[in-house]
Amino acid sequence: MKKIVITQSNYIPWKGYFDAIALADEFVIYDDMQFTRRDWRNRNIIKTANGNKWLTIPVEVKGKFFQKINETKISDKNWNRDHWNIIKSNYKKSKNFNDYKDFFEELYLDSTSLYLTEINFRFISAICEVIKIKSNIRFSSEFDLKEERSERLADICLNLKGTDYYSGPAAKAYMNEQVFNDAGLKVHYFDYSGYPEYKQLYDPFEHYVSVLDLIFCEGKDACNFFKIAGNE
Repeated sequence: MKKIVITQSNYIPWKGYFDAIALADEFVIYDDMQFTRRDWRNRNIIKTANGNKWLTIPVEVKGKFFQKINETKISDKNWNRDHWNIIKSNYKKSKNFNDYKDFFEELYLDSTSLYLTEINFRFISAICEVIKIKSNIRFSSEFDLKEERSERLADICLNLKGTDYYSGPAAKAYMNEQVFNDAGLKVHYFDYSGYPEYKQLYDPFEHYVSVLDLIFCEGKDACNFFKIAGNE
């Protein structure tokens, strides 16, 4: 069995994203599909004393209705410093913040690429290092693919000699499973229910926040709050 996961890059994703990476033998960032506004590509949520807060990387979108994720450019070069200052202000009292402060401060201040996909990959790779995920990460733009969505995904799996394709539950609404069946691929869907809660700085508890929240709150014990990551 060779497990393939294909999904768009997200900015400082939630814990479920990293479980998907940990599950995969080959994790493919779907970087040559259309950029979608007001989505997880360039933003995510952290917790603050005043409630949930979106951290959004500003990108160029005016007149670029059909740009791909890997074509999307950053529009404000100071975003990284601004985001780090907000994170530091809101997590400095978490019990494990000081253990990771230098690592993430350097990561943020050195993240100066002009392209969103490079920024996201940099953060995803760094967080994988922190939580000890060693799955291979590739980009969909490496492959010569067909146009229809399900066929593109199946093509990537076949290029990587995969046997099993894993997808998020939302894909059930649009994915043509017959394409995968015809290619000899088994389709599986993630179940994101049943995650244990941990002690967050601010109530009420929220699962769907950036994984940074879990790292700063639980540190080396963060592996206890994933399903797969850190427990391979």
